[in-house]
Amino acid sequence: MQQTWRWFGPNDPVSIDDIRQAGVEGIVSALHQIAPGALWQPEDIAQRQADVAQLHDGSPSGLRWDVVESLPVSEDIKRQTGDWREHLDTYKQSLRNLAQAGIEVVCYNFMPLIDWTRTDLAHRLPGGATCMRFDLVDFACFDIHILQRPGAAESFAEDVVAEAERRHAGMTDADKVALTGNIVSGLPGAAEHLTLDDLRARLAVYANIAPERLRAHMADFIAEIAPVAQDLNLRLCCHPDDPPFPLLGLPRIMSTEADYRALLDMADLPANGITLCSGSLGARHDNDLPGMMDRLGDHVHFLHLRNVRIEGDAAVNSFHEAEHLGGGTDMVALVAAVLRQERKRREAGRADWSIPFRPDHGQNILDDLTRRTQPGYPAIGRLKGLAELRGIMTALSHPQEGTIQ
Repeated sequence: MQQTWRWFGPNDPVSIDDIRQAGVEGIVSALHQIAPGALWQPEDIAQRQADVAQLHDGSPSGLRWDVVESLPVSEDIKRQTGDWREHLDTYKQSLRNLAQAGIEVVCYNFMPLIDWTRTDLAHRLPGGATCMRFDLVDFACFDIHILQRPGAAESFAEDVVAEAERRHAGMTDADKVALTGNIVSGLPGAAEHLTLDDLRARLAVYANIAPERLRAHMADFIAEIAPVAQDLNLRLCCHPDDPPFPLLGLPRIMSTEADYRALLDMADLPANGITLCSGSLGARHDNDLPGMMDRLGDHVHFLHLRNVRIEGDAAVNSFHEAEHLGGGTDMVALVAAVLRQERKRREAGRADWSIPFRPDHGQNILDDLTRRTQPGYPAIGRLKGLAELRGIMTALSHPQEGTIQ
């Protein structure tokens, strides 16, 4: 398992110097300044590689940019509207430029509009740490009463609708603004002053796109992109929906094992693969993460290892981001499944036998509580998660134990 760390570029408060001290082996990054649909130029890729390779004092970091997360798929491609064919050609050229630079793994997602959704970015836990949380009632309160999306109440159970009405009645204007800000944080490139009318307009363009149609559009995308990636020896890996259930009336097509099976059927090529995110997929009771790794492992090109604690028994629930070993996913069983897959790949002579993973998200602890970072990406909280994952990896791989079955 190749240990990597997500870095948001030179403006990330967690620096390459910090990351080097964490002892990771590679960097996960992207050119976030480039809009979806625009070309990733060779010189911009080279600059990010140079940024990764150098410490603050100018000495070599010993790190390299190993995984792209993400090369975004434009909304035009997802909807097949506007300049989508031009964007498709641009996407292919960006892949060529990345391959020319020596990068082999490219993560992407096919989520309409929103990359992730939480209602609280700093939920305080009993021990004093903070984490990101999705409160289903708060989200229903936003959807039904603040955004006032037509038909929103039909998206929630009756008890959730009733509690959302009560909660909304007790909210101040400041509460409503804070909740709205937290929810729109998951919009790629969302401006701080994004209005509710802006969000309504963005949602309206998906009003007539059902999940089946979005899946057909994805199949068209994969049919065009996967053969290019295969020729370039790239490994594409699709990230699941976050959270893995419908929101705001938007279609969701990457939330379950069956969804990933459908993705793999779109192109029977090694380049067409999976980002197995244990946190996103783990927000559903019916997703068996260790089993998914065993059954789909041949196609897993990238791993996000984090844990969530689901706060109910229904199909759709509130949840919060737990410690890496403290949520609903059996992380020991999942890592064991990863190690089994790696052993299988080594025996088959696969060059990609070592699967890159990163400690995904983390709780804010200690100095994280006073350092402003990307939501979910504290320095110390992620380092704690990485240390816990390293412990599992070391114990399961120890020659005196031989516990990998």
